[in-house]
Amino acid sequence: MSGTTVMPPPSPPATVRTLSAYGLPAHALRILGSCGLSLVLWFSAGRVVRGALMLAGSEVSHGDYRQVRFVITMFVFTLIVLNELIVMVGMLHSVRGALREIRARREGGEADESMFGALNRATLAFAAIYLAWGFQNQDARDFIGLDFNRWVGEDETAGDGLVGLDPRVSLAVAAVAYLLKALFGWLHAGGKLKGSGVLTTFFELAFAFYSLNALFVFTSARSDWLGHRAAVMTFTDWTEQAREAIPWWKDFWEAVGGVWPYFVDSMVVPLTWLTVASLVYGAFAEDTRAIVRGTRLDTVADQLGRTHSLTRNTMTRATAGFQERWVPPANAFRLATRGGAPLFGLFCLCYVGIRVVTDYADRGVRMLIGNEHPFSWVVISGPVEFVGDLLVMVLTVCLLAATFDIAATRSRAAGETLTA
Repeated sequence: MSGTTVMPPPSPPATVRTLSAYGLPAHALRILGSCGLSLVLWFSAGRVVRGALMLAGSEVSHGDYRQVRFVITMFVFTLIVLNELIVMVGMLHSVRGALREIRARREGGEADESMFGALNRATLAFAAIYLAWGFQNQDARDFIGLDFNRWVGEDETAGDGLVGLDPRVSLAVAAVAYLLKALFGWLHAGGKLKGSGVLTTFFELAFAFYSLNALFVFTSARSDWLGHRAAVMTFTDWTEQAREAIPWWKDFWEAVGGVWPYFVDSMVVPLTWLTVASLVYGAFAEDTRAIVRGTRLDTVADQLGRTHSLTRNTMTRATAGFQERWVPPANAFRLATRGGAPLFGLFCLCYVGIRVVTDYADRGVRMLIGNEHPFSWVVISGPVEFVGDLLVMVLTVCLLAATFDIAATRSRAAGETLTA
């Protein structure tokens, strides 16, 4: 129409245009420079709490009334794992102010979420991911190692604090934990109690650990019986026949077995941690629906039923294990690819590079110190390990935050949003 001025579409803010996928390392270092002190304080406080809980658990697990002590020990171990979740969420939340996506949300009038709000919302989903990938195994190894070193030669139950509990007692405590988990989960879903999300997470962890203890004893006692069941023997026979009938079968699975651990460590685990970062920053729901949102399958997901965007939900019990293990990296892969293929590749490369470089640095420091005085390592090894773990964790958090920031701002520039 004549006389009508057509205004061009608004261009994205300059801050969005400056975020390039290839600038990921630099952006991560900028976040480190802005928030390095708070990250160090969070990590240090977490290690102090972790050390105190480790010593308390080791101390309480020895003495009279062993079964009661083992129940308390598992309770303390649950607090150790919960502390790890809280510290990670706290470190990620502490760098929010350095992210341009968060600043853009604030400029758009979105209220900033408090640290307590992030904990209450994200820890439950984080716990599901943590358990699904067995990240708690390292916590258990550290606890058992500490307990064994402190009590070896003095107590025959050294190192048994997490495996000595009677399975019947484990099942009873697990049942109580399940009821409390259900209660606080109901309160959390209805928003009826502040902090109910963290309490639900705690009892989710407790239920898992007490149940696993009973299951471990049960499966150990029944392993020989299970091995002779008809279904197991039939499956084993089929596998052996396939190996004999198909020439490349054995070589193929041996090749897969050799590559698979590297694939998981270099791609799946980094993407899983990126999902944790996106949960803290409120990017998207942590369920199956998040994978297909914005695709042609979104309509199908709508017909399957709506999911709660604040807590972990499963579409069916049958797919729960698949969901908790594989949906998070699938979510994160979709998030990373919104920032472009270079962002995804560079993110995985930097994640692995941090661990390789710090590992070689640790070896170099140990070679410089030498082993002329072996007993000195009793004092030196602790600080060396602390500094190494500090560097890995701080750099990883900055990398996760920077990756999310680049993907989110590029999505914003393209007119998309990452909110649930």
